[in-house]
Amino acid sequence: MKIFNTLTNQKEPFIPIAPPRVGIYVCGVTVYDECHLGHARSAIVFDVLRRYLGYRGYDVTYVKNFTDVDDKIINRAAEEGIPWQGVVEKYMQAYTRDMKRLGVVTPDVEPRATVHMPEILEMIRTILEKGIAYQVEGDVYYRVSAFPEYGQLSKRNLDDMQAGARVEVDERKQDPMDFALWKAAKPGEPAWESPWGPGRPGWHIECSAMSVRHLGETFDIHGGGKDLTFPHHENEIAQSRAATDQAFARYWVHNGFVTIDEEKMSKSLGNFFTVREIFDQSNCPEPVTAEAIRYFLLSTHYRGDVNFSNLAVAEAKSALDNVYDLFIRLSEKSGPGSDSGKALGTVLTQFRQAFEEAMDDDLNTPKALATFQQLRAEANQVLRGGLSEQDRQEVLAFFRQYGAPLGLFQINEREWVFRELEFGIEPCRTGTEQEYTDEWIQEQIRQRAEARTRKDFAAADHIRKALAAKGILLEDRPDGSTRWKR
Repeated sequence: MKIFNTLTNQKEPFIPIAPPRVGIYVCGVTVYDECHLGHARSAIVFDVLRRYLGYRGYDVTYVKNFTDVDDKIINRAAEEGIPWQGVVEKYMQAYTRDMKRLGVVTPDVEPRATVHMPEILEMIRTILEKGIAYQVEGDVYYRVSAFPEYGQLSKRNLDDMQAGARVEVDERKQDPMDFALWKAAKPGEPAWESPWGPGRPGWHIECSAMSVRHLGETFDIHGGGKDLTFPHHENEIAQSRAATDQAFARYWVHNGFVTIDEEKMSKSLGNFFTVREIFDQSNCPEPVTAEAIRYFLLSTHYRGDVNFSNLAVAEAKSALDNVYDLFIRLSEKSGPGSDSGKALGTVLTQFRQAFEEAMDDDLNTPKALATFQQLRAEANQVLRGGLSEQDRQEVLAFFRQYGAPLGLFQINEREWVFRELEFGIEPCRTGTEQEYTDEWIQEQIRQRAEARTRKDFAAADHIRKALAAKGILLEDRPDGSTRWKR
């Protein structure tokens, strides 16, 4: 397996420090607002990385933090007229809700900055004692000039960075590039006691302290959005190396942006869609599901930017429809099978090899999705020649097994919400509730068949339309049977 390492700017063979154990730290959200699709993409990318490493037999410890003290949180608390702790709890719960809805597996550890204040203070103290930081009026700053390798991750020249930093000069700093490890308390802001006076940690030191606490001084993979490369991850490397005298993360993995009209989706630009909005505004005949969002995001390689549009999500949904339609045909009763089953083994072997080659190549999910669609086409072909029940179940199991690392193809085929519903019906729900049991649906189909037998086509059509209004689609087959799907 190869992973693109931002630090070396190339794909490298993935060799863990202590196999089969793998430690991953990903920078999480600052909890002051609803999660938008850009956050969702990062969460899904690293969810897939974690899942695929598990599929490959690694024992993964996945750590993803919450920044729960920050200027944005303090400002939102003032806007909403509630304590800052209330803002944190409100939006942590919202984030957890969205991740569950998107099918993102909960990290093994979800550390919070405010819970790790002892580790943060100890790391700052160590850096100060080594003379790599200095105090100014209750603030503590990291001395960038003490780390000659500064800029190695972002590939930026220190002189150029210094010129840019002078736009907003803080006269108290020894150098414009120096950054805060500790911020002196301001009136009305949350504060903790420290050897340098009451205050709170700088943003960068939180992640260094929490990752070292839970994964050790040197660990395998550090990840996040590519906007974090500089200054956040650059600063993490500098201060962690200063505190531990050890290498920090071996592989640095960064995902691209979600864009709107080719412009980065962000709260500061006001051009973002929250995950909650995308789900809540979704109605039939184009309901958005978690798997549709995942399929859409995974259709672009994680390092590239992906442009969001309703059409793109609908196309992802259509691709999933085709797979779940195959699932329904595979689940139907079949005869004894035919010679088509003999070709199936070769098809499945070739699929497995192509899938693993794609995923081993720096998580090439677009290519992996293409292998699933190829398998779908070939399965449809052999299905027409006749497949035994055992062969059908084997094909279905392949989709489930290899879709699991991507978080796809895991829904019961009868519960998949199809988009080919008639226009003009009332909006339908996209949740997992089943108001109408399979037995009730079969009874409606039986009554419709009876109506058609007695040539009461008006009654038969009424039943079909009533079922469609409930999100249940009927398909009459050439052999006279009727297939249904939610």
